[in-house]
Amino acid sequence: MKRYFRVLRLLLIALTIILLPACSRADNLTCNYLPGIMNDFLANHYAMRFLDETIAAHTVDQMIKRLDTTKTLFYEADVVKLRRDLIEMFGTIQEGKCTALTDVYSLLLKRAKENEQFVKEFLGAGYKLDESVEINTDIDKRPYPKTKAEKEDILRKFVHFQIANDLLADNSLAEAKKQLIHRYELQTKRLAERNPDKLIESFAEAFAVALDPHSAYMSPDSLEEFRIHMQLSLEGIGAMLSSENGFTIIEELVPGGGAERSGLIKPKDRIIAVAQEKEKPVNVIDMDLKEVIKMIRGKKGTRVTLTILRRGAKTDRFTVTIVRDKINLKEQEAKITYENRKVGKQKYLFGIIRLPSFYGEQKEGKSAYRDVKALLEEAKAKKVDGIVLDLSRNGGGLLNDAVRITGLFIDRGGVVATKNAEGRINILANGISSRETGNGMLKITGYPRENRAAVYTGPLVVLTSRLSASASEIVAGALKDYRRAVIVGADHTFGKGSVQRVEQLPRGLGGMRVTTDMFFLPGGTSTQKAGVAADVVLPGLFSNEDIGEQTLDYALPTQAIPPFVYTPANASVPYPPWRPVDPALVSYLAAKSKARVEKSKAFAEIVKTNQEIAAKKGIVRIADLRDETKKENLAKTDWSELRKKSKEREIPFDEEGVNILLDMIAMNPAATAAVSPSGDPTK
Repeated sequence: MKRYFRVLRLLLIALTIILLPACSRADNLTCNYLPGIMNDFLANHYAMRFLDETIAAHTVDQMIKRLDTTKTLFYEADVVKLRRDLIEMFGTIQEGKCTALTDVYSLLLKRAKENEQFVKEFLGAGYKLDESVEINTDIDKRPYPKTKAEKEDILRKFVHFQIANDLLADNSLAEAKKQLIHRYELQTKRLAERNPDKLIESFAEAFAVALDPHSAYMSPDSLEEFRIHMQLSLEGIGAMLSSENGFTIIEELVPGGGAERSGLIKPKDRIIAVAQEKEKPVNVIDMDLKEVIKMIRGKKGTRVTLTILRRGAKTDRFTVTIVRDKINLKEQEAKITYENRKVGKQKYLFGIIRLPSFYGEQKEGKSAYRDVKALLEEAKAKKVDGIVLDLSRNGGGLLNDAVRITGLFIDRGGVVATKNAEGRINILANGISSRETGNGMLKITGYPRENRAAVYTGPLVVLTSRLSASASEIVAGALKDYRRAVIVGADHTFGKGSVQRVEQLPRGLGGMRVTTDMFFLPGGTSTQKAGVAADVVLPGLFSNEDIGEQTLDYALPTQAIPPFVYTPANASVPYPPWRPVDPALVSYLAAKSKARVEKSKAFAEIVKTNQEIAAKKGIVRIADLRDETKKENLAKTDWSELRKKSKEREIPFDEEGVNILLDMIAMNPAATAAVSPSGDPTK
C-alpha cells in the first residue's frame, strides 16, 4: 500500500499541468482529474503536504460518512469492504481508474432499494405511531448495524420520528405515510439516475475534508453559492447551514439576517422541515443539503417556515416563519449602551459595546473599526468609568479591522501573526513600520498609529463565548497577551486559528478552499483548537453544545512561534498607559465573580439547563415532541418584542461584566483615570 502513495506523489505533480490547463469551458469531473485536484490541495495546504496512509484513511471514512449520514444504509460488513476497496483505489487513481466506485454505487443502490421496501411494508395498513420511541441524534457514537434485525430496528425508529414530525405539522397519518414512502422512493430513484462517475465529486469532497475541517472541494454550483454568500446579497434567512448525521444544522447566524432578527433561532438548532408560503411542511430529515438550501432560499419578501428541533432540557420542536430578505448591514453595526451604578455615594457610568462582526464596506466607507472608534470617542466624552466589549456572538470578519480595533486599546504593537507552510511569518502591527528581515522569512505589516487621544486606556472587560471565533479571538487574545483586558465568559472561544484561501480550478471544475496559514497571538501561541481561555469563567449558554474547533474531525494541532508582544524602550512616561491585568487581579476578580454567580438565579437556571442537556446525551423522545411543540408565526408576531426577549438572555452576562469592572475599580480606584502623557511613551 505504501508503494501506491509513493507512485501517486510523483504522478500527481506531473498530472497537474497535463490535466488542468487554464480553460474557460466547464468539463465534467472525471477520475482523470482527481490526481491534479488532489495535488493542488497538497501543494497549497499549510500542514498536509504529502499523500500518506492517514490522509487516505480519513478520505475513505469521510466518503462513507457522506454516503450514509444516518447509518441506516450500510451494515458493518459493508463498511469493512468499502474501506478496503476505496483504499485500494488510491493505487489505481493515477491511471484514471476509479473502478472501485462502480462497486460502491451498486452497493449503495442495493441498500437503498432494501430500505425502500422495508419502509413500504412497515407503513402498511397496520402501522401505528409508537410515541415511546427514543432516537439518538448523536449518530457518530452509534455503530453500524451488524445484522438485518439491528438495521430494521434503527429504521423503525427513524420512520416513527419522521412520521411524528409530519403529524405535528398537521398532516393526517395517511398523508404522512404517503409522503415518507415517496421520500424513500425518490431517494432510490435519484441514486439509480446517478452513475459511478457522480461519486467522484463525493470522493473529491471527502479528500479535502480529510486534510482539515475547513478545506473543501467546491463543485461549480457550490463555488457560486460561496460567491453569493461573500457578497452578502443572498436572499434567504441569513444563516450558515451544514449537514450532520442526516440533519440540516444551523452553524452560524449572519448578523442582520432574518434568522438572527427572529430572536428564536440559535446555533446548533436542527431544521427538520421546510414549508413555502401557504404550503404544507416538507420533511427534510436525511435530505441532501443542497436541496434543503434551495427550498429555504427565495425571492425577497416571500416567507419560509422552518420547523426547528432543539436539544435542550426537554426536546423542543417549534416553527418559525421568516420573511426572506437581504442582509441588513445596519444590524451588523457596533452599538453602545450605558449603565449607571451607584456604590455608596459614588456614582459610576459604564459603556457596553456590542460588536457582532468585523464588517466593512469599501463603497460607503463603513467599517467596524471606524464605528468602534466613534463609540469610544463618545464614551470618553461621557467620562465612562469602564468599557465592556462584547464579542460573545462575534464569529469573525475582516482581519484588518480586528487589528486596528485592537490598536484603539493598546496604542501600539503587534496584534497577530500568520505563518505559512514555508515558515514565513507576517506580523500585523499598529504603529510600527513595515519591513522584512531574515531573507524574507519575517515580515512586519504596519498599520497607522492611532492619535493618543483616540486610545482608550481605562478598565476593560471583553465578553466571549464558544461562538467567538477567528477575528474576535485575535482581538480577545491580543488584549489578553498585552494584559490589557480581563476576558470574561465561556471556558474558551471557538478555537479557529487557521487561514483559508479560495481559488477557482481550471476547466470550470469548481474551486478549492484550502488552509494555507495559521494565526498566532502576540504571546506566540495559536488560537487553534484551544481558543482564548477566559480569565473569569461564567456558565455559558452553549457550554454543552458541540461548538468549537476541537470537536471537528481532523482539526490541526496548535503550534507556537517566538512571542512578539511590543514593549517600548526608553519610554518618557510610564508605559503601558493602563493598569496591566496581573495574576493577582485575575484571582481576585474570579473569586468575587464566582460568589455572585453562585447566588444568581439567572446563572443558576443556565447551570440547571446545561446539566439537563448533558443528561439527555442527544436522546430525542417522540412523546416530548408532541408535549413540547410550540408554534410561532413571525408574520403575525411583533418582531421587536421577540428581539427584546432574545436580548434579555444577554442581561446576566452584561451585568456581570459591569460587576467585574466595579471590582477592578475597587481594587485600584486610580485605574479609571487615563494616563495623560506629556510626550510619546515610545520614544
